Amino acid sequence: MLDAVGAGFDNFAVLVEGRRVGSAPLIGFAQAGQDGFFDDAGFPAGAGWDDVRLPGLGTETVYALQISGGSMEPAYRAGGRIIAAPGAGVKPVDRVVAKTAQGEVMAKVLARKNTCVIELASLNPDYPSREFKPSQIAWIARILWASQ
Repeated sequence: MLDAVGAGFDNFAVLVEGRRVGSAPLIGFAQAGQDGFFDDAGFPAGAGWDDVRLPGLGTETVYALQISGGSMEPAYRAGGRIIAAPGAGVKPVDRVVAKTAQGEVMAKVLARKNTCVIELASLNPDYPSREFKPSQIAWIARILWASQ
């Protein structure tokens, strides 16, 4: 029956529990680095976003990104989707999406953040950590959820 209506078991479970099913804008990492898709605070903006349904979505503003590349394997693989919350606080060890002042968007682990340096680490040991001055990072959003 779920296949007939195009719903997954997660959607069914959410309805049984009385939670609402919402949606979030979805964009690929390749597009995310281009101007016009995010505002200065890292919230979705502009056109060109697809829409993805999410069970249990509350009132927090979130968006979905489709993974490309292998720096966060094995947790996030190419083609998987992550849900990011630009308004959520971040702390070291959080998995995050960051956008540099030059427009590069990346999923990483926040290894260190202070007044002098922001260090972003990969889960895949084949990719080195990257260090930035705080002025080189436009925004950081916490990853709340991932789907493969």
